[in-house]
Amino acid sequence: MTGVRGMATDQGRAEREADPDAGTSDLLRRTAEHAIEYRSSLPDRRVTPTATWDDLVAALGGPLPDTGHGADPVIDLLARAVPPALMGMAGPRFFGFVLGGSQPAALAADWLTAAWGQNSPSAVVTPASAVVERIAGEWLIGLFGLPVGSSVGFTTGGTMANFTGLASGRHAVLMRAGWDVGRDGLHAGPAVTVIAGADAHVTLFHSIRLLGLGSGNVRRVAVDDQGRMLPAALREVVAGVSGPAIVALQAGNVNSGAFDPLGECIAVVREHLPEAWIHVDAAFGLWAAAAPSLRHLVAGHDGADSWSTDAHKWLNVPFDSGLIFVRDRAAHRAAMSFTESYLTFDEEHNRDPGDYVPELSRRARGFPVYAALRAIGRQGVVDLVERCCRYARRFADALREDRGVAILNDVVLNQVLVRFDDSDARTKDVIARLQADGTAFFAGGSWQGRFVMRISVINWWTRDRDVEVSLAAIRGALAASRAAD
Repeated sequence: MTGVRGMATDQGRAEREADPDAGTSDLLRRTAEHAIEYRSSLPDRRVTPTATWDDLVAALGGPLPDTGHGADPVIDLLARAVPPALMGMAGPRFFGFVLGGSQPAALAADWLTAAWGQNSPSAVVTPASAVVERIAGEWLIGLFGLPVGSSVGFTTGGTMANFTGLASGRHAVLMRAGWDVGRDGLHAGPAVTVIAGADAHVTLFHSIRLLGLGSGNVRRVAVDDQGRMLPAALREVVAGVSGPAIVALQAGNVNSGAFDPLGECIAVVREHLPEAWIHVDAAFGLWAAAAPSLRHLVAGHDGADSWSTDAHKWLNVPFDSGLIFVRDRAAHRAAMSFTESYLTFDEEHNRDPGDYVPELSRRARGFPVYAALRAIGRQGVVDLVERCCRYARRFADALREDRGVAILNDVVLNQVLVRFDDSDARTKDVIARLQADGTAFFAGGSWQGRFVMRISVINWWTRDRDVEVSLAAIRGALAASRAAD
């Protein structure tokens, strides 16, 4: 047997040397079958992982082999060992975080994107990527009701979308003060005041820190019991500010789903700090602008200067799909673009993807976004957003009727905050039992000093059956927790 195996190895090596890509077509078909099998299992499989860290290390670890195993065995190993250690995030009963699944067209386009293998900073080198980003970006500007002519950057996610919007703002407000931050840095320049709500998202503060503006220097504005910025409190803060300033507002609180009163807040800033840059962190809330029934939540949002969101949230495309929109295209490009003698950029169409994001090496992110939008259309986006919000209200209305269950937020979007028996211990125990059960996944967190269970409904795949099965699991976990006392 050793001789036969050795002969087969020698033959395979000879074939690869003659044609290095030999067998790739069969490998990709085999891989597609593995992917289809996993994807098909999602509606009925346990949501939480069954394999442990140690299980995965035992299956995949060990020393790096001196001689490669070949592609087929490696892919088969991954397909066999990895799924038990995966969370069913892409499936219809994952409600733990604000993470969408992957629409079929977006998933398929993402496969094509990987196969096409395009690094996409330059429209001259890869025109297809630039054209698709431009088309998808213009569609999104119209869908969200943003100013025509705004620039669009396709980033890794919401954090880098915030980073890019704030970097554009940093450049603009300092340039108005006569300081070129890109050339001269921050050290000797005018101070930039950053203002944000007391309940702004952590990625905003992370971006502020990365930009050298100091997350600890942010002037925080008081919020109401839903996490919404108070315009009167904002007025007090901006009245004491002069010089370059950036004001960050929020559309869609990560816990409550609430929106800052954008129109009122923007008017306050424009009155007192007319040259300030206003950024809206709208990782999932900007999608409310697409739905007529929810558009009132973002009223006045088009008066800001930049807006960040995530396509991997409500558009449900694969991860690595943040979006940043900037009214001032010149400020956006000045903050992000770069040149080098060996790089070739598009002077004719003024749409090099690399001009609007921090990375030079980047995948062609526009294809999955384009595919998702074209596949479901404007009405499909409306239906997706409204359906998720309807299911969130169903969760809230059903649980509110149960003894000892409290809903702590106004369910204005897709987020529900649940507390059991007005007890941190009970709420944590119910969540632990649900995660152990695996029917659905819910996560916990602190909200105004109390521990809560968070329900985030944002997956295109979720349907009535998933909500009812998940409600039954919640009630069963609560009953079991009480019985254990």
